[in-house]
Parts: sequence; C-alpha cells; structure tokens
Amino acid sequence: MVEELGENSFDNVDIAFFSAGGETSRKFVPTARKRGAVVIDNSSVFRMDSDVPLVIPEINGQDVKEHHGLIANPNCTTAVALMAIYPLHRAFGVRRVFAASYQAVSGSGARAIAELKNQVEAAAQDRQSPAQVYPHPIAFNVLPHVDVFLESGYTKEEMKMQNEGCKIMHLPEFRASVTCVRVPVYRAHSVAVSAEFEKKVSVEQAREVLAKAPGLELVDEPPMNRYPMPLNVAGKDNCEVGRVRLDCALENGLAFWVSGDQLLKGAALNAVQIAELL
Repeated sequence: MVEELGENSFDNVDIAFFSAGGETSRKFVPTARKRGAVVIDNSSVFRMDSDVPLVIPEINGQDVKEHHGLIANPNCTTAVALMAIYPLHRAFGVRRVFAASYQAVSGSGARAIAELKNQVEAAAQDRQSPAQVYPHPIAFNVLPHVDVFLESGYTKEEMKMQNEGCKIMHLPEFRASVTCVRVPVYRAHSVAVSAEFEKKVSVEQAREVLAKAPGLELVDEPPMNRYPMPLNVAGKDNCEVGRVRLDCALENGLAFWVSGDQLLKGAALNAVQIAELL
C-alpha cells in the first residue's frame, strides 16, 4: 500500500529507510524515531552528528550497536573509495590520500540520465540539446564540479571523503585532498587514489590484502587489459580495485583505481546491509 507521508506513517514500523532527500529526512526522521522506528537515512543531513553512527558494514559494522534510533548511510563516492582504502589502512596505516573521482550522472538522478541520453542523441544528429541539470553539457565533456563550492575552493562533495572517512574509520587524523568530477557515464562511480601509509608497503602485500577484503574484488591484470570499469560493476554488489602500483611521488605510497555501483554499495545495498546487521 502507498499513502502520503505523515505523522502516523511510522506506527508499527521497525525499520524505516529514508532516501527522499535532505528536506524530507530533516522533517520526518524525528517523527519516525519518536514512533519507535530505527531510521536508516541516505541523506547527508545527520552523517556528521556525533550521536549518529555512519556505517559501512564491512568497515565499522559494530557501530550500529551505538544507534539511538538513527543510522546514517555514507556518501556514495566515499563508500566506494573506502572499500579499498580501509583494508589497506588496517594493514599499513593510512595517513592521507589524494584522489580524483569519475562520477556517473545517475548520482544526480533520473533527469541527469535523460539529459546525457538526449545530448548524445542530439550530437549524433548534429544538433544542440541544452544543459538543464548541469551548468554545462555533460555529453562528451567532464565537469570538475560536483555539489556546491565552499569558500575553501573545494566542493561539499570533495570534503565528504575526509570528513566521513575520519568518522567511519575512527581515524581523526585522516586527511584527503579530492577533486570530484562528473563524467558522461550512466552508472557506477570510479576513483583514482594515491594513498600514503605509515608502514612500508609493497604491491604484492597490497594485492594480497585487497584480494581478501570483503565486498571487494581485485581485478588487476593490465597486460591482459583487465582493470575495474564502470560498465563491469554496474548492477554488481561488490566494488572492484585494480591498477595497483607504488606511488612514485609519495613515501610509502600506493596508487590504485576503484570502481563501484554507487546506486548499490554507495546507497541502496549499503542501507540493506545495515538493516541486516540490525
């Protein structure tokens, strides 16, 4: 049954999934909690609240025990990146990362998917299709602009990897310098990561760690043209990591490439996994 959301919608509800934007979460999450439901919220509204667990089950699943009726789902790009960063952190102690994201248009919703499709079709017919969702055409283009710009020059999206990463990994000293880029891909985000660690690291050790990490698959055979790609991870639960190599600019550094379906591990799947933990 479908009915309009209201004050009484959460009677006899055990778990409530919120994925209708920050405004709806801000208004109705307190109501759901008062009615006794445990809320799993996919918006960014409550993620950094000190009394709200921010959970990726493969990383900090034990944090769900600390909930007070509300658990936050992390940012999609952060989730995909941390699936590879965290197992390496456990082995070698991550200090900081430099990253660039390659984010699919589906992260902006159905209108963005339609806009990319229309612009591609228009270009094939040698005509124009105006940009409406994004400030510039996205077809055959890349936009170094995801979310709103802050006074620092970073965007809100770019700061989420550091801020949410600190909380999820219980690592307050973690630092991340990120450039988030929207690319003309329909589904699945990718992230190029350079990470610096406290301990000396080798490619062989790193690959061994990544191959055993839950929710992650090592796809790393460049001579055979095998590496993670959005087309291969779209619709897939696990993220993929590859292009693992020593970073030639960082001490104790690794460079690698991660791809994951941001609609799944970055959103819906992660929320369901939290519910399964509950």
